[in-house]
Amino acid sequence: MQPVFSKQVRGDIPERDLDHQLEEAIGLVHAIQVEVAGLDKANVTKISPGHFFGSGTIERIEAQVKELKPNIVFVNHNLSPVQQRNLEKTWNAKVIDRTGLILEIFGERAQTKEGRLQVELAQLEYQKSRLVKAWSHLERQRGGTSFVGGPGESQLEIDRRLIGERIAHLKKELAKVRKTRELGRQSRERVPYPIVALVGYTNAGKSTLFNRLTGAGVFAEDLPFATLDPTMRQLTLPSGRDVILSDTVGFITDLPTHLVESFRATLEQVQHADVILHVRDSTQPDFDMHKADVLGILSDLGVDVETDERLFEVINKMDICPEDRQEDINRTLHFEARALGVSAITGEGADALLTAVDAYLSRHASDVVYHLPIHDGKALSWLYDHAEIRSRDAEGNDVLVSVFIDPVNKDRFESRFGYEAQQNAKQA
Repeated sequence: MQPVFSKQVRGDIPERDLDHQLEEAIGLVHAIQVEVAGLDKANVTKISPGHFFGSGTIERIEAQVKELKPNIVFVNHNLSPVQQRNLEKTWNAKVIDRTGLILEIFGERAQTKEGRLQVELAQLEYQKSRLVKAWSHLERQRGGTSFVGGPGESQLEIDRRLIGERIAHLKKELAKVRKTRELGRQSRERVPYPIVALVGYTNAGKSTLFNRLTGAGVFAEDLPFATLDPTMRQLTLPSGRDVILSDTVGFITDLPTHLVESFRATLEQVQHADVILHVRDSTQPDFDMHKADVLGILSDLGVDVETDERLFEVINKMDICPEDRQEDINRTLHFEARALGVSAITGEGADALLTAVDAYLSRHASDVVYHLPIHDGKALSWLYDHAEIRSRDAEGNDVLVSVFIDPVNKDRFESRFGYEAQQNAKQA
């Protein structure tokens, strides 16, 4: 059993929808298959350095803990090590904060070797800050065999040293992952496919949209962090252009710093993406605050969210958007230049989204002419698949093909088949 205690801090932090916070907290608990035994809302106007909550709130929750006898008390906020330890002593129960619970979810969801490394690193960084002298039976320092030997290591010092060594090892392993990713990215640049990255708040429907656009069977459930390990699939746009669609881990309010740092190698693909699709959930009351959370993390990753033309707003779940919010959503769609409404479930707006991405990637395309031997059917077929054919004229045993093609596909064609454009027409 697990009671969930949500908080609302007023003053220096923007006030969020409390009902939505409770819904999100319950979703986080359910994500690790734990039942909720009770709920309590606590309005926190001033954070206590020692216990986070005020004395009245602590006493009220203590009474519920005695009655419900839960396995864990989840506080929907990040606690300092001192606050967590003091609450556990006061309530005589295991206490887990928001960061701890999210790390638990990530630990269960990681499937790939890289994902498991990233999660373990984040968990160890978190645990390292919470090592306390709780080992009363092991606190005596262990000396050497000689009675004149100096004091040995305490159990606490041993734990810290072992965790530090493991963290150093994991960082080396992830550095190798980063190097491998960089080599993979350089390889794609030699035979380039544009990268289209899906980002957004957790449970916004990114994986469902990913499946809709690619026909893939990626795990997609109505749960926080349904996707943890990055997934990439080839996608063909309306013009015939091939791109790589990438599904990434969802963001969340107060995403633990340990996780942002640990997953930086994975999230770096967003920095190098040719298009960034920010998927937003139209049904959420904290619609605008979720956007601010996501843009804040993108900004930390080096994306200029104010001016970056790669960034598109994809407002999802339009089929179930509440009527009282429809006007605000329509206003967003009307005034934001790169905002599109879709439904990943019904497919509404999916074609328009692909067309918009296609048009953006083709913005620097130009008209060129290739002089090809008529027997080179592979080269001609490739142009039909990856460019817009303007005209095709026979000239003896050769063929003159006028095409509208973007720079990426132009480079790919010329490097693959060895032909060069015979002339450049006016820019599109």
